[in-house]
Amino acid sequence: MAASGEVNVENDFFKSKVLGHPAGLFVLFFTEMWERFSFYGMRVLLVNFLTMAIVGVDNPGWGWTAENAGALFGTYAGLLYLTPILGGLIADKFTGYRWAVIIGAAIMTLGHASMALETETSLYLGLGLLVIGTGFFKPNITSIISEMYEGKPDKKDGAYTIFYMGVNAGAFFGMMLCGYLAEKIGWSWGFGLAGIFMLLGTLQFWLAKPLFGKIGGVPDKELEAKHLREEESKGVSHKPNPFTLLDKILVFASATIGLLYLINDPVSRIGDLNLLPVVMPFDLGGEPFSGPIGMALIGLVLFLVLVISRISRYAPIVRDRLIAVIIFAVFTVFFFLAFEQGASSLIIFARDNVDRVLTGNSAMIFNVINALLTVVPLAIITWVLYLLWKQTFSKIPGSNIILGICFAGIWALVIWMLVREFSATTTEITVSWFSILNSFFIIVFASFFSKWWESKYNPSAAYKYCFGLVLLGLGFGLLALGSSGLAEGAKVSMIWLILAYLLHTLGELCLSPLGLSYVSKLVPARMIAFMFGMWYLAIAIGNKLAGSLGGMIESVTEQYDLSTFFLIFTIVPIAGGLLVALLNPLLKKLMHGIK
Repeated sequence: MAASGEVNVENDFFKSKVLGHPAGLFVLFFTEMWERFSFYGMRVLLVNFLTMAIVGVDNPGWGWTAENAGALFGTYAGLLYLTPILGGLIADKFTGYRWAVIIGAAIMTLGHASMALETETSLYLGLGLLVIGTGFFKPNITSIISEMYEGKPDKKDGAYTIFYMGVNAGAFFGMMLCGYLAEKIGWSWGFGLAGIFMLLGTLQFWLAKPLFGKIGGVPDKELEAKHLREEESKGVSHKPNPFTLLDKILVFASATIGLLYLINDPVSRIGDLNLLPVVMPFDLGGEPFSGPIGMALIGLVLFLVLVISRISRYAPIVRDRLIAVIIFAVFTVFFFLAFEQGASSLIIFARDNVDRVLTGNSAMIFNVINALLTVVPLAIITWVLYLLWKQTFSKIPGSNIILGICFAGIWALVIWMLVREFSATTTEITVSWFSILNSFFIIVFASFFSKWWESKYNPSAAYKYCFGLVLLGLGFGLLALGSSGLAEGAKVSMIWLILAYLLHTLGELCLSPLGLSYVSKLVPARMIAFMFGMWYLAIAIGNKLAGSLGGMIESVTEQYDLSTFFLIFTIVPIAGGLLVALLNPLLKKLMHGIK
């Protein structure tokens, strides 16, 4: 009887639709929204807080150098995308996706609470908890969507794009409200607000459990065996590929070296403690070769040997599709090393080089635009909440009530912020405000891209990547143009940064959400959460490179100029975009009919 009841719940779940998709997608939409509210609300503060002057400002920070802050942020961001490999494995084998999401959200709540204390110990503890919690949360909430849309590949791109809009709705309001409270009232207020909404998001997902039935539950071995038989009948072989002793040695060695490199970078800079050799036992042209970089290259070579060895042992179709995933992952690194400047160098650029003080009519015009930017998206998402409420309140009333409390809180904060700004004689735009533009543009354009991907004009995966990388590079090209010839102490118009964020966002919509969709289509079902974790490894490398390169903004500007710094991030993505377009015929062949 219990099993029959669960099946009925599952069937009802698919009959309840919101905007043409199962209502459960929007439960995940809001769960991810509050998690991203917390994550991006803290993220937009971190580099600004660390590098803000200790004295001489109304809201002092810790006075770190940009290089030290970039090193810590890059390591934190890199680890955020490595722990999902372990979290995905644990969910696949033991907990199931839903329990992993709840465990991760609870740990992240503790991390945000620790960050709000503003001591050095609590900062590192909080970042560590956020890294562990994200490992459980990130790969498994996307894996629930993959399980929901099993057998419906034509709807997956649209579903992931809608889900991605939820990601960015949370990022938008998190960066706006946490950033506003932190910069105008105090840093602990911003860090604390992030933790509150992480807790509420955890509760609403937990209370929505009756809606999902078996979806995302503890792994069902019989069901997994059935799926394997179905895929075998379609010619996709699942012959076991056990880890050999050499595989295990390579995994341990490359993982250890990679982890030591990530941790050594900030520890050696901030704490003057070296976990790796300072120089290698050889030189190049008489110049000593950096020990950490040399060890990182050794770790990368060992990892490539492991990947090539394992992929070569799979059946041909699975092997080819995995190769395609790896090629896309390489270009994902190029994308994120530039895109994630939004959390490091662009924060410093907005604070120190952009004219953010407005008075008179300019201040009034900005406040009106800001009110529309805030109220319109919030009204649209509140309407989505209303649609979900109508479809699911009878099944999951507690979850809907928690969501209602969340939105009441957001509306109250938004109204308070707008009244405060309209009452002021001078408006100083917060540094974090510019970061919300990325999320706002995604909310505006996500549905357009979703429809495009479902139309007959849907471009190939390689061309989507090409568009994404080229648009990203052009955004940095605008910043290079706007900052060319900038005198010391002079500031640029904010329009350059606004237009750059617009192009970055259009590029992101072409590439980032589609990456998750292609992994789910190309990878066999039994490996899905693990391969999501491997996908996040590519993003981890991109994030670490972004933090390290972003921390160089001050040194490059001193040696050359600001325009030269931005030209680096113009050339690299555009070159990557043109290269992936040339690989289009090869990628189509490797994907074996997957579109």
